[in-house]
Amino acid sequence: MPASIELQRRLRWADSDAAGRLHFPRIFELIEEAESELVRSIQWPMNRSMGYDFPRVHVECRFIRVIELDAQFRLRFAVGKLGRTSIRYDYQVFGADDELAIEGTMTVVVLQGGKPVEIPTTLRAALAGDGVSTPA
Repeated sequence: MPASIELQRRLRWADSDAAGRLHFPRIFELIEEAESELVRSIQWPMNRSMGYDFPRVHVECRFIRVIELDAQFRLRFAVGKLGRTSIRYDYQVFGADDELAIEGTMTVVVLQGGKPVEIPTTLRAALAGDGVSTPA
């Protein structure tokens, strides 16, 4: 099973708009946090010590239901597809009632020296759920 992670959160004042709802650009900060936690969970270094960069090249978001100020929600973030040089992550946000509120995707490309390269074998294995990453 591909790598995934879930975060439990409550909508903070700083994440809401004047109407007391999730301010739309904040979802991207939340999915970046989830990406960091997923990468940390597979023990891949969060710094650039491995010499790779992972810029976002595509992000989609569909808002289905409102998440209001102080409401609890759950963010599920998972590997959706492993390409040769890219990783697509899928995410869903569920409200306190467990109803789907937001869904989308984020695609990153793997770069080394500014050029696309194949996903490193250990990273691919860990993201695919074949084991914990142990970078060489």
